[in-house]
Parts: sequence; structure tokens; C-alpha cells
Amino acid sequence: MTSRLERLIDQGVGRVPADIVLKGGSFFDLVTGEVVRSDIAIGGDRIVGTSGNYQGETEIDISGRTVVPGFIDTHLHIESSLVTPHEFDRCVLPYGVTTAICDPHEIANVLGAEGIEFFLESALETIMDIRVQLSSCVPATHLETAGADLPIESLLPYRDHPKVIGLAEFMNFPGVIHKDPVCMAKLEAFQGGHIDGHAPLLSGNDLNGYLATGIRTEHECTSAAEALEKIRKGMHILVREGSVSKDLVALIPIITERLSPYLALCTDDRNPLDIAEQGHLDHMIRTAIAAGVEPLAIYRAASISAARAFGLRDRGLVAPGWRADLVVLDSLESCRAEMVFSAGRRVTDALFSTRRPVAPIGLDSVKARPVNAAHFGVPVAEGETPVIGVMPGKIITEHRRYRLPVKGNETAVDLANDIIKVAVIERHGKNGNHANGFVQGFGLKKGAIASTVGHDSHNICIVGVNEDDMAHAANRLGEIKGGFVVVEDGKVTGEIALPIAGLMSLEPYETVRDTLHHLRKAAFALGATLEEPFLQLAFLPLPVIPHLKISDRGMVDVDKFALIG
Repeated sequence: MTSRLERLIDQGVGRVPADIVLKGGSFFDLVTGEVVRSDIAIGGDRIVGTSGNYQGETEIDISGRTVVPGFIDTHLHIESSLVTPHEFDRCVLPYGVTTAICDPHEIANVLGAEGIEFFLESALETIMDIRVQLSSCVPATHLETAGADLPIESLLPYRDHPKVIGLAEFMNFPGVIHKDPVCMAKLEAFQGGHIDGHAPLLSGNDLNGYLATGIRTEHECTSAAEALEKIRKGMHILVREGSVSKDLVALIPIITERLSPYLALCTDDRNPLDIAEQGHLDHMIRTAIAAGVEPLAIYRAASISAARAFGLRDRGLVAPGWRADLVVLDSLESCRAEMVFSAGRRVTDALFSTRRPVAPIGLDSVKARPVNAAHFGVPVAEGETPVIGVMPGKIITEHRRYRLPVKGNETAVDLANDIIKVAVIERHGKNGNHANGFVQGFGLKKGAIASTVGHDSHNICIVGVNEDDMAHAANRLGEIKGGFVVVEDGKVTGEIALPIAGLMSLEPYETVRDTLHHLRKAAFALGATLEEPFLQLAFLPLPVIPHLKISDRGMVDVDKFALIG
């Protein structure tokens, strides 16, 4: 009886028909940069033949089309797409993303190890190859209340899981530089394995110390100069373009044939509405080519260079013996996927129906106490008031100060300068903490918007002009078990329920996409000027680090942080 391996040899030699043959087209050779006219023969989950003529049990005419390796999203949090891993699979795979390297950091900060197990179980079922990085920063900071705590002892049981690559983005870079014991225990446990980086604006000797731990990847570069320093110091740069963080244009100068072996692409993250309107990694590829990037450089970054950075040795080229993750394009320049293969399987609706469903978790994670308008008062303080400055297209914010108007015995909003209130409410049922402040840059002239998606600890975050509307929005989030809410004049004008840990919908991605469209219109009706007001809102609880001055305590100076929930 012929073994599987023997059959693959016979198919490659041409003794027996291949399972599938793509005929009449060409493939993009990412080694030489040539577009090669050839059949592509597939046996099982891998390519068995190129640069020849093949017969197949199934033959597909792709005349006039070009085949490239499947795209790899090297850093994302699937929770931030607002859908389950199964729906993310169904949404994104048709755009040519055949591998996604995710960090379930968001759900882990709400549910702990249970959240990681949910992702690992889901990854075993999806058609797309979802790989998991074990969340390294749960909680992300001791200055905010998270729903869970994951010390190294909680991560080690998953280290050898077949879907696990390594340790996820190490966000606490001050803790690394100052040798925080909790950080050191995690880094020690993953020496010799993959450790993902996260060090925005870090440079010089501090960067050297961070990299001395074995960290090799970075997705937080926002300028070509920052990226070049990190490349020179051995880092693999993950060029990011998501729904909020948009760094592609700034990093175009480094996307060259010479540097492409040290680059990859990531989204970190995109929601279903943006995917429907623009695409996913395919959007990055065609945008880069339109900006003058050589196709060889960007397609390498999208596949083979990404695979090598994360130790995925079986994918990234259209060549015999490599995993048959393939995208059939109309052209390299337009990067429109007309056909996708994942491990040799043609992606169809019927293929998705073969997956085993995974039961949802965390359906009662929103435990915030009811609030009223009085909870959102800010006492009058002498001098200038700290204000969080939103920077459109970036998750980093600025630490600004303004002299704000006074109303009675409270500090008031300043609509002329686009300064409104912001609040964070602890929602994990631990202490009921509540913090208020001010933010500039949302554009709201009335009402309030609120969310249980609040990186990284995912407490309730609200921005608003009217305290009554802010209270109504917060309380409504508890009623729908998490999500996004828009309130105007005491009425809910838009909402989406995200009951899985307060982060993900139970609905199909099409429903989420359509609801987000309505939600965005409701926010714009309040005067919102940001392209993605809800995702920008979700990042407001992150620390404000204008000059990156690291103190001897191993954390950024406390007054550089925004709100502590």
C-alpha cells in the first residue's frame, strides 16, 4: 500500500495525477522576483509540483491570473475584530490571509486562562491556521484593575500546545529594563523560544537592554527612523496598518527589496466594517505598491519573511514541498483575491461548515455598579487641567493641559476647544473604582459614547458632553452584557452587544459589519470627527507617554498615565 509520502512523490514526479492542478496561470517567485508561467500541482495539504505541466483529479483554469503564497498577519488580537475566531476565519480568509498570529491578550485580561483556552480550542477548528502567542501582560499594568492575573505558572501548561508559537508582545518594557521579578520569570521561561516585542519609541541603550532578553519582533514603529534603528539591532519589523493604528505610509521608505527579509505585515487590528470596505492585508499590499513599493518587497513581507520571523518553516513560497496556502490574484498590483487555498483546500462556504463549533464563554463578565450623572463630576482645581490628546490614526496619545471653564463647583467641558469628559468605570466586580477626566479630539458636540472594550484591562470607558447621557450609556452596557453604546438626549441611538467577555459578538460577522455601520452614523450624528471613534475610545485607557522617561521605579512616571480604573 502506498504511503502518503510516497503518493506525494508520485504526484510531484507526475506518475499519478495530483489532487488539484491550477492550470494556465503564473506564480510569483519570491526568491528570484520572476513571474513564472506554470501549472501548480497540489497533493493533500502541500504543493507537489511547479514549473511543469501536470494532470489532476481536479483541474482549475486560472488563465491570466497570478498565484502568490497565502498572507500572514503577524500580530493581531482577534477579539478586537469584535467577532469570534470562527467568524474571523470566515471573514478574513477569503481575502487571502491564510495564517493569523494572534495574542488573546484582551480576553485573557478579562477571563484569564479560560480565555486562552477558548482561543486554543477555536484555533484547532478554524480553516485558517490561527497560531496563538501566550499573553505576557495580564494584567497589563498594576495601575488599573483587570479581570484576571496570569503569572508564569498559569502560562507554562500551554507552552507546548501545537498552536502556540511563544510569548506574546512584552508590553512592560520598563519592567524589562528594570528587571521586574514578574517580567524576568516570564522571560526566563521562554528563553530559546519566540518572544514578541512591544516597545514604542524605545531606543539607545534602553532598547539594547530590552533586546538582550531575546526579543526579536516589533509592531510599534511609527517612523522610518525608529524602524531602521530596530532593524540594525536585529529586530524583525511588523509593519502595521489597522483600523486605528495606521503606520504603513510612515514606514514606506523601509519597505525595500534589501530590507524585506526583515519585515512582515500586521493589522493589530481591523474591524469587519473596514475589512468589507477596504480589505485586510491585501489592502496594505496594494496601497504600498501604489505608493511605489516594489511588489517583490511587499509580497515577501506578507508571506515568506513573516513565516521565517515566527519559525513557520513550511509556508511562504509557491514551491514543491511547501504548504499549499495560495492566493489566486487578478494582478500583483491590484491584489484582489479571486480564489484562496488553505492547506490545499479551496476556500468555499461549504468548507466553513465542516468546523466544529466552540461554545461561547464569559457571558456575564460585565459587573459594573449602576451610575448616575453625579458620578461624572470633576471638582474644580487651581491652574490648568490635564487633558488626554487624541492623535488620529495612532493609539498613542498626548498629555496636554488647558485652563477649563467652571460650572458651579465643577470643571466643565470646553466645546470650543473640543474638550469633553472621559470616564473609566471598573467592570469586573472587584472594587467599583471610577475615574473622571477630560479628552480632546473626538469632536462630540452632544451626547455620549461608551464601550466595554477598553485596552488593556477592558473596563467601561465613556466620553461625553452630557453627564446624564454618560450615565445612561454606562448603565446600558450592563444591560446588554457589554459592547458599544451611543446615547443622545437620553435615548440610545446606536448599540452593538458584545457579550463574550464584553469583547465579542455572538452574531455572524455580516451582522456585526452592518451594525457597526449604523453605530458609526450614530456617533457622527453627535459630531464625532474621528474615522474610528469607537476603536479610538477603546485605546483611551492606555498610558500617555509623551517623552518616554522611565523612572527608577521601573514604570513610567505616574502623572503620565491617563485614567486609572
